[in-house]
Amino acid sequence: QVQLVESGGGLVQAGGSLRLSCAASGRTFSGYHMGWFRQAPGKEREFVAGISWSVGFRYHADSVKGRFTISRDIAKNTVYLEMNSLEPEDTAVYYCAAARGSTVKWNEYDYWGQGTQVTVSS
Repeated sequence: QVQLVESGGGLVQAGGSLRLSCAASGRTFSGYHMGWFRQAPGKEREFVAGISWSVGFRYHADSVKGRFTISRDIAKNTVYLEMNSLEPEDTAVYYCAAARGSTVKWNEYDYWGQGTQVTVSS
């Protein structure tokens, strides 16, 4: 079965950096798009970044553009989210997900990880 397992979350001060990892298994992801979403308490799940597994084309939400970078390592079946210049507003549970096409809508993603908490202190 498909598994997406996130890691790398934690507590960091404002201005700091974290790198999240998403280890994918259970199927070939060729043709899929991998995405990172986040959800803060009381808020809707928000698209953060996406990347096409095969081609590597990537796209980022305006709120994180220039600070966050999504990438993938096909050999390791892993997707990363490099987060720099973190702000308290970035505090949320971050989720990795997989979809059959390029989309920023969370309900169009087929597979989800369990999430990893990122907390940014001011």
